[in-house]
Amino acid sequence: MKLTLRVWRQKGPEDKGRMVTYEVDDLSPDMSFLEMLDVLNERLALKGEEPIAFDHDCREGICGMCSLVINGTPHGPERATTTCQLHLRKFKDGEVVDIEPWRARPFPVIKDLVVDRSAFDKIIEAGGYISAPTGSAPDAHAVPVPKPDADRAFEAAECIGCGACVAACPNGSAMLFTAAKVTHLGLLPQGQPERDSRVVDMVATHDDLGFGGCTNTGECTVACPKGIPLDTIARLNHDYLKAGGKR
Repeated sequence: MKLTLRVWRQKGPEDKGRMVTYEVDDLSPDMSFLEMLDVLNERLALKGEEPIAFDHDCREGICGMCSLVINGTPHGPERATTTCQLHLRKFKDGEVVDIEPWRARPFPVIKDLVVDRSAFDKIIEAGGYISAPTGSAPDAHAVPVPKPDADRAFEAAECIGCGACVAACPNGSAMLFTAAKVTHLGLLPQGQPERDSRVVDMVATHDDLGFGGCTNTGECTVACPKGIPLDTIARLNHDYLKAGGKR
């Protein structure tokens, strides 16, 4: 295969940045998208040019590091997958492919395709944890959890914090991410003591960091590689209103 790549290049946070075109040939359709970038970077290095900076880690769809907007879509054209699990067979031979970083004010570009997503860490620090001592392992079924609650908690816990929801949202909102973390703990017995303060503090931190408000456009759930449903945000809103009445 041969692809024409238009890649966002930016030397640093203060650089204006621009799209640069690269022709990449002799590609296998079975390559992952990140492997294709590896090939391009090897060729750039051999020519003495600066390789393209991009985030990656596990390359197994778990870590959430591969943050690329491909042809205007976070993680690319295939639904419910991360960039590292996207393969070149999803593209046509000779296709022009635009590659850009996440676009959101709380995610400033560090270099090229790498953005600073530490804003997510700050949302977690605001309440995405439990402070109850765990002690030794409890007996099985000592604290029963209704299966519907367990299923929803596991569903929310699948969020890998990649930020695709922010990149897809026209408002730059991280409400799906925040809702997933609130829902995960709010449905379990261990998360009940701090349930009210958690949702209030995490939403306040979300807003303070400059993320936009949710207007239920639903783009976040379409882009989410783990399929976190939109009604997770409805559950956050319910907990937030309930907590606001208690404080």
